[in-house]
Amino acid sequence: MDARHVTAEQVWAWLDEVSDPEIPVISVVDLGIVRDVAFEGGECVVTITPTYSGCPAMQVIEEAVAAELKKRGLPRVKVRSQLSPAWTTDWMSDAGRAALKGYGIAPPAQQAIDISGLHSRVSRRAPEPEVACPRCGSKHTQLTSQFGSTPCKALYKCLDCREPFDYFKCH
Repeated sequence: MDARHVTAEQVWAWLDEVSDPEIPVISVVDLGIVRDVAFEGGECVVTITPTYSGCPAMQVIEEAVAAELKKRGLPRVKVRSQLSPAWTTDWMSDAGRAALKGYGIAPPAQQAIDISGLHSRVSRRAPEPEVACPRCGSKHTQLTSQFGSTPCKALYKCLDCREPFDYFKCH
């Protein structure tokens, strides 16, 4: 393929095939960490945002993004990290949430950005999420630990089917 005729839409489609190294069933696009694709002076520039500052998988993701695009015939690729605005689970696609659930990880149960209390004079604590078990669907679940298999997940257990599972924390 002639790199001069590659569109940003084509690059987005190719990036949809790059899996997250910690959760291989979800692409970096469906995870919402790919922010932008642009061409600058003959170079393809992909902007990504880590799921949290200091995410150890970011170097692996950067290398995978560059390798995928070079494999597709783009000789000049730059992967740029952008920390602001911070990534939020609201950027996950519906397909990504479904992939998490199918893999046995409960997707975020609510939106991360809730502006409903901005006009309130009383500070309210956000209610605990109602987390459904990805195996049986029961919402009769309990937080076991705020720390799951990776920093972006918490450990829950289902009180009906008794299975432990990861919950992708909302942030």
